[in-house]
Amino acid sequence: MSINTIFRIGGALVAISTFVIIALVKGSLFLPIQYEVAIAAVAAIIAFIITPYITVIPFIWVRDKIHLAAASDLVAAVIGLLIGLILSALFAIPLQYLPVPFGQLAPFIAAVVIGYLTITAAVQRKSDITHLFQSSLLRRGREREEERERSKKREADKEQAASPAEPKLPILLDTSTIIDGRIADIGQTGFVMGTLVVPRFVLNELQRIADSADTMRRNRGRRGLEILNRLQKDATVPIDIVDTDVEGIADVDGKLVKLARDLHCPIITNDFNLNRVAELQGVKVLNINELANAIKPVLLPGEDIHIKIMQDGKELGQGVGYLDDGTMIVVENGRQFMNVMIEVTVTRVLQTVAGRMIFAHPKQVASATQLPQTPSKQK
Repeated sequence: MSINTIFRIGGALVAISTFVIIALVKGSLFLPIQYEVAIAAVAAIIAFIITPYITVIPFIWVRDKIHLAAASDLVAAVIGLLIGLILSALFAIPLQYLPVPFGQLAPFIAAVVIGYLTITAAVQRKSDITHLFQSSLLRRGREREEERERSKKREADKEQAASPAEPKLPILLDTSTIIDGRIADIGQTGFVMGTLVVPRFVLNELQRIADSADTMRRNRGRRGLEILNRLQKDATVPIDIVDTDVEGIADVDGKLVKLARDLHCPIITNDFNLNRVAELQGVKVLNINELANAIKPVLLPGEDIHIKIMQDGKELGQGVGYLDDGTMIVVENGRQFMNVMIEVTVTRVLQTVAGRMIFAHPKQVASATQLPQTPSKQK
């Protein structure tokens, strides 16, 4: 037996029961028995026919619509229905005081109309509703995340204050870097993160250079010792002189590379050969010359700069000037501006092994005021 047949039978029984109850409430049968039986039979037949159309078929239609509808549409419809019910309850208060029968019909009609309008509006504007809820949830989630990050930071600060400071990464210094002296200036800037380590064999080599009979080597060695003294007095970067030695290796560079491999730390050097040997053995190298080249100002063809011509160039008519960082600028037809500050336009930039070389040409034409003046003879 199908569900439609069950509901048809149930509808017919409800119709007959309703007619009997009405007759009993009246207290007596108000029509002849044959008419009442006929009316009950007609009501049962009508109920048998139309019951599926007001029960099962609408239910199946609503079920299919709900099954096909997106979840966002359903959520929006529920929100719209809730808003509609609240508005209907508010409108029902004044509408119930209308004259009969409007006072009974108007609240029901208002509830249907308002519910339909709010559901339709909510489904059509579901994207705005979703964005509203998402914005609220994201804002609350962001606030909770920020509060969590602040709590973690406070806990980390407390743990850091309570626990001893972690040892910093050691960085080995070689002889050339110490003699160069720029490591002291770099350390004062705060870019060096770690402890500068000078092995005892590097310090011994510095002392041998400082005690050399050659005046230039002696000056270089003394400069290295002065740089070490300056680094020890500077509190920005800690420096440590260790007595660790490497057995079985005679040269200082080899000992330095072996020690860096054992300590798993980088080497700061300006020595080209040490740089290549360390890289071949998998040791990280921090080259100050490469750092200096990296932070030089970038000049592009077409830019204008002011430069003072200091000397002749190799080619005829060329003049040579230098930037503050030592970069050489070759100015075509610049010899006529010797010892004069002029404005030049960059034409090309060449990157060589020794550094960058910039070529330019003057913007102005030589005049009597620009050329070097010779003192006039007194009459």
